[in-house]
Amino acid sequence: MKDLKDCDEQLIEKVLTAATNVHSQLGPGLLESIYELALMMELKAVGIKAKRQVEIPVKYRGHDLGIGSRADIIVDDSLLIELKAVEEINPVHLAQVITYLKLLKFKRGYIINFNKVLLKEGIKRVSL
Repeated sequence: MKDLKDCDEQLIEKVLTAATNVHSQLGPGLLESIYELALMMELKAVGIKAKRQVEIPVKYRGHDLGIGSRADIIVDDSLLIELKAVEEINPVHLAQVITYLKLLKFKRGYIINFNKVLLKEGIKRVSL
């Protein structure tokens, strides 16, 4: 796909550092919504523009179907962050992020699963 919005590696590094800070403070075992709010606070603290629960419109045969889904976090209008608090990231989670990236016309996204002892084991980069 061409003309996709992209972000730079420096932004990604800052976002992943923020997620690591949240994980080191809270640890695994909480609800996804708690990690989402904490990550938003962390991003704001380091001056990164982000929005949470962003509506992703879905069109079918040229018709808007209304709210299709919601992205957990959109960073700097160019990076999708999908949060999980599950045992394992599975193919359905990956398919969800790929679909969101296509609908948003973003090149990159991350699935961050906070339910891991080491957060690096719960981070999955997804690119179109």
